Amino acid sequence: MSYDETVRFLYSLGNEVRAAKLGLERMTALLERLDSPHLGRAWVHVAGTNGKGSSCAMIESGLRAAGLRTGLYTSPHLVEPTERIRIAGQPVSREQFAGAFEPVHQAAERLLAEGLLEAHPTYFETVTAMAFLLFRALGAEIGVLEVGMGGRLDATNVVTPRLAAITPIDFDHESFLGKSLESIAAEKAGILKRGVPAVIAAQRPEAEATIEARAVELGIQPLRTSRWQVRDLELDRAGSRFRACGPKELRIECPLAGEHQVENALIAVTALEALDVPPEAILEGIRQTRWPGRLERVREAPEIILDGAHNPAGARALARYMERFFAGRRVWLIYGAMRDKAVAEMAGILFPLAQEVILTAPAQARAVRPEILGELVDHPRRRLAARLAEAIEIVRREAAPEDAVFISGSLFLAGEARSLLVG
Repeated sequence: MSYDETVRFLYSLGNEVRAAKLGLERMTALLERLDSPHLGRAWVHVAGTNGKGSSCAMIESGLRAAGLRTGLYTSPHLVEPTERIRIAGQPVSREQFAGAFEPVHQAAERLLAEGLLEAHPTYFETVTAMAFLLFRALGAEIGVLEVGMGGRLDATNVVTPRLAAITPIDFDHESFLGKSLESIAAEKAGILKRGVPAVIAAQRPEAEATIEARAVELGIQPLRTSRWQVRDLELDRAGSRFRACGPKELRIECPLAGEHQVENALIAVTALEALDVPPEAILEGIRQTRWPGRLERVREAPEIILDGAHNPAGARALARYMERFFAGRRVWLIYGAMRDKAVAEMAGILFPLAQEVILTAPAQARAVRPEILGELVDHPRRRLAARLAEAIEIVRREAAPEDAVFISGSLFLAGEARSLLVG
């Protein structure tokens, strides 16, 4: 198949979240048929609610700065599915992506014909298998894997990693993972394995107790980010600088914006130190990290910032950023969300900080239509735009050069905005 045909087939497997089938049986059977490309390689496995992608990006960048040939697997993508699979810091090509799909699809078809699978592997399972094949074929020495959903039954949880990490846990995907922080944390802690070091970020008490109980059960002594003290913290709109004081002292320059990225940087520091990465490579790796669509400034006059905050924790982080750096400025919020998200709660966090709100929708079948959003949330200066391009045109026409424009509510919306504004 061509790249375009490959992408169409993947989308035909159903929405990545709604069509998710948690469990490892299909993945195990598929990988065995593919000669187990996930074995014989070093992995870093990262679960959590928020900060997974940023932490993975910083860890991978640090490993690359240490001279290793890296693989990075993250989800979802912003613009192109190829973004999910990176080798040595670069997305795989369309040809490589399509080339990896063929053997995975053929193996799935054979398993179906033999009655060993009840259905084709899901979108996420298929792309995960493709990532394993590409990491092997292209010689990645170590791969950094972001969990898709949960952890215990996620398709990535077929590896025995060199290191596991759990970022801060909050509410998200409750219909799959449970309604309490304890149940969500139990699913995330499912990536922990006996004998494998585990980095644990600062957690809310309910999640902390659950993770600690699982670590004790497995005989793991967690490596906590709290072993590092943050001193001389300087935050600005473009990132942060601070001293991380712990087993050694490191002067961190983090180019990812937002106070929450300080904890993500500490996750990376703790992980990279545990992997014996030299201090200079840790510093250079974090300094060189790029992670688009997360508090990413893409235009000036007016300032336009993209942020894929898609759950309450992400909305709170965005709100703190807006309050810290944009108080006193006229703020526009272009907002669109997906149907399975806590829209009313996120709107309650973000809308009071904006003087102008434009409700729109990402170009996704699962998006909430603007008119439905208008019934769910309220704002004194609220209007609707059927498409994101229309919302951006309103801003271009009406926003003053000194205004600030945030486009948020969904990673899909951030990705669509990036394709319109960055190209």
